[in-house]
Amino acid sequence: MIDYTSASIDFSLLGPEIAVLAAAFLILITGYVKSLGKLSPAVALIGLVTALFLSLNQWGDQSSGFFGMVTCDNFGSSFKIIFIIIAILTLLMAHRYLSQKSLNRPEFYALLNISVMGMMVMANSTDLVVMFLGLEIMSLPLYVMAGMARRSPESNEAGIKYFVMGAFASAFLLMGIAFVYGASGTTDLRRLVTDYHYIAGNFKLYLYSGVAMILIGFGFKVGAVPFHSWIPDVYQGAPTPVTAFFSVGPKAAGFAVMLRLFAFGFSYIGLLSDVFWVLAVLTMTIGNIVALKQDNIKRMLAYSSIAHAGYILVALAVGGNSAVSTAMFYLVAYSLFNTGAFAVLILLETRTGCKSNFSELPGFGKAHPYLSSILALFMFALSGFPPTVGFFGKFYLFSAAVKSGFIWLAVIGVMNSFVSVYYYLRVVKVSFFDKPEVSFVPVSFSPAIILVLLITVVGTLWLGLFPQQLLEISQAAIFAFL
Repeated sequence: MIDYTSASIDFSLLGPEIAVLAAAFLILITGYVKSLGKLSPAVALIGLVTALFLSLNQWGDQSSGFFGMVTCDNFGSSFKIIFIIIAILTLLMAHRYLSQKSLNRPEFYALLNISVMGMMVMANSTDLVVMFLGLEIMSLPLYVMAGMARRSPESNEAGIKYFVMGAFASAFLLMGIAFVYGASGTTDLRRLVTDYHYIAGNFKLYLYSGVAMILIGFGFKVGAVPFHSWIPDVYQGAPTPVTAFFSVGPKAAGFAVMLRLFAFGFSYIGLLSDVFWVLAVLTMTIGNIVALKQDNIKRMLAYSSIAHAGYILVALAVGGNSAVSTAMFYLVAYSLFNTGAFAVLILLETRTGCKSNFSELPGFGKAHPYLSSILALFMFALSGFPPTVGFFGKFYLFSAAVKSGFIWLAVIGVMNSFVSVYYYLRVVKVSFFDKPEVSFVPVSFSPAIILVLLITVVGTLWLGLFPQQLLEISQAAIFAFL
């Protein structure tokens, strides 16, 4: 059991966070020294790898410190590992792309590390105020990263829209925390669980209003409908490596907190299950339907990301340990094949004068049969075809829904998966079967992007063929507050 009464100031609990933050500070101090600036990606990578080892060492070390505001448990450690791996893959994808687009500045790598540090703070706490601080530490660098292509109107628009959307999310979240504190006198999630019946019996309106506003705040962060409006604009306008990071990193961080808050912290509120049922159906349905008519692949993947958020919301509607573990499984799976898809897009965009439109794909299959086959694999994984890990991710989610009596929710989820097959396979069809009007501009590779493709391809197939081990790890990561 975790010692929740611990008031010790134990900085070993924050080892991974300190590692990435130290790397970010070192980049900011030395990045613009001419002889040291080229080392910024290496410094960022060393910080992330160090944080990865420290996070792995925290597995099984259940402890608490800083007056209970920092909690080290398997749930938080597993999500920190996810965030770090996503950041490492992003860093490997970004360096060559940013150099070719004249965007390779040291602050990008510092901002990436600082954002990851905020994600880890979010996953590593059971205090609402600390979660909010982590959210802001994560979000502020993302606003800058979205608009870092200063000469691009689309990137400037992405940065402004992401900032405004984030400001709305933060306002709702902070007001919700204030209402919960007003009702309970605490921001400690464990005390809220322990005293729930007393708080709900005496201050029900304040508590429920606060929980509703917290849900709205995180709805913006994970891209749930109806809080999704500007997400496609942000994804399309931001530099593609940044979009790849947006599509999985902040989403995973948002769901990490939502799983703590709503699957366990506020699980006594029975109405939440119905709310998540509606949100899941709206999010997956609208995301898939609007994705059908997109002509830009990044924008299509943005609506796809919204739809996948709807699939994960199924777990929150169902609730319980089984649903939470399957949600973690799905987040790992989605991070792999979605990052891989963006890696291929980055290769396509680094060609001179090329963008990520469907019109760029004809001739791709003939010019690069192996690379186009890899892109097809990721499209099959996003669709949920076996033997990819995407199939088992959806299978476990919908199975958990059926076992808990949410038959119609599972049926709607499966129907949405069938709808998504059209726009995912459209990528395959255009790449292999459409005749190009002009000669396909060849793709040039780098060792880093080849490594990213290798990791994501092997992960997508290996976890699809042998999913049980990852499922067991996700089940071992489930925590209990009492």
